[in-house]
Amino acid sequence: MNDWEKIRISPDTKIQKAIEIIDASSRQIAVVTDRDGKLLGTVTDGDIRRGILRGIPLSCPVEDIMNPHPVTIPEMKDQTSILNILKVNKLRHLPVVDGAGRVVGVEWIDDLIQLSRNENWVVIMAGGEGKRLGPLTDCCPKPMLKIGGKPVLETILNQFIKQGFYQFCLSVNYLSEQIRDYFGDGSKWGAEIRYIMEKDVMGTAGSLSLFPVKTDRPVLVVNGDILTKLSFEQLLDFHLSRRARATVAVATYDFQVPYGVVKVNKDRLIGFDEKPVYASFINAGIYVLNPEVLSGIPNAYFDMNRLLENMLKNKEPVCIFPIREYWIDIGKPEDFHQANLDFPGVFR
Repeated sequence: MNDWEKIRISPDTKIQKAIEIIDASSRQIAVVTDRDGKLLGTVTDGDIRRGILRGIPLSCPVEDIMNPHPVTIPEMKDQTSILNILKVNKLRHLPVVDGAGRVVGVEWIDDLIQLSRNENWVVIMAGGEGKRLGPLTDCCPKPMLKIGGKPVLETILNQFIKQGFYQFCLSVNYLSEQIRDYFGDGSKWGAEIRYIMEKDVMGTAGSLSLFPVKTDRPVLVVNGDILTKLSFEQLLDFHLSRRARATVAVATYDFQVPYGVVKVNKDRLIGFDEKPVYASFINAGIYVLNPEVLSGIPNAYFDMNRLLENMLKNKEPVCIFPIREYWIDIGKPEDFHQANLDFPGVFR
């Protein structure tokens, strides 16, 4: 409870700065106070993601997205009571305030309970050939390319393990023996690893028809060329809370028009936008799929976009979850180079 000062911010703090503070603390929350320490609100990962979906720029102050009425508690020593309050309210953190409403600490659920094992399976799509990365992939499958001194696939695996996941299924094809020889049954990482062997190229979703496990829990699916600091636990919680059948993680892609854009009304010039920047959501290659969705995938070449489009046609609930953490798709040589530059500051 005593390190809460590190996550204390003012209401005029920029959202981008709040993100940096939240990430640096690994606490998933910032506490907004006035100069006297009186609680004005809180900013969580969820608040930031909702702001992104609403189109609020990261240059805006946190008062535009903060929760002005968070659940709080007075100072108490009964750890069991604190834990119960957190669980009943489905919270991960509780600001502690005195009689005048000033923050005197924060209680975190992670400090009160040990990280539990997550029983959801994770499928990592690691069968791609990675032709755009040739000659790097001439003799090496793309997920085994080393970034930061270790295979991309190992970093992906470690990110999940740190968050309590331990059951993995690797979908492999191109030079699959290198992956199987390196990871084996996963015991070296304290995990369980099974394999889906694609005899033929099956697209970005087809091999999911061969998923060898019967489960009643949603399955996380991740492309094997993605590096991210995304909280997979939050993604899963979001999926469950929205009662979605599928959830797609999305990243923000900014595109700047290199010219002044003309603004018109019919045949009249009404102004200019000088080199405007447009933001769009792109598919981040990370999904949560309910088991019944997997059972509907044909044992043939089949892409994930087609699966999702079919679900939309059938009016099945498909949600999106914005990534505001580090994310990079290692699809081209320049991405590979950038990921190597980023790795020391992001994953160590």
